[in-house]
Amino acid sequence: MSQGDPTDNALAAIASILDQPETRREPERPVVEERPASPPPLPIEAQAPVEAQASVQPHAPVDAHAPIEAHGYSRVGPGPMAAIRFRWTVRLDGGEYYVDETIGENSSPIVNGPMSRDAAVQMVLDREADARRRFEQLKSEMTGRGAAANLVRKDSGEA
Repeated sequence: MSQGDPTDNALAAIASILDQPETRREPERPVVEERPASPPPLPIEAQAPVEAQASVQPHAPVDAHAPIEAHGYSRVGPGPMAAIRFRWTVRLDGGEYYVDETIGENSSPIVNGPMSRDAAVQMVLDREADARRRFEQLKSEMTGRGAAANLVRKDSGEA
């Protein structure tokens, strides 16, 4: 580990916090004896048997391949904080579809369009898939750096 790299120092500090054994405390005992609350017994009365009647109404079959309602269709990208999370929303304006792309909750949208209904939905799906792929790649890189810092720390005898 190089002495001047703050990233290595931060990772080592985090790892040392995570390596500390947990201390266990005995739960505090109540001063007053607790008794389970139970309702008073109910008198048993003879009742006539009740016949169960269920009106079963046939449901209309659901089409698994029904087209997605494009207007209002929305997807949210991954991330640990809502303030930096992407959101893509399809809207209908004047018979044409647009995709509003925002970052966080209170940002102004970046508008893409006009386009067809199918193109708008596909754009939202593609953008979300790409964002998830990039997020997982970044997360994997960060995890790999943490594992490398642990190996360096163990090899240098700091463990």
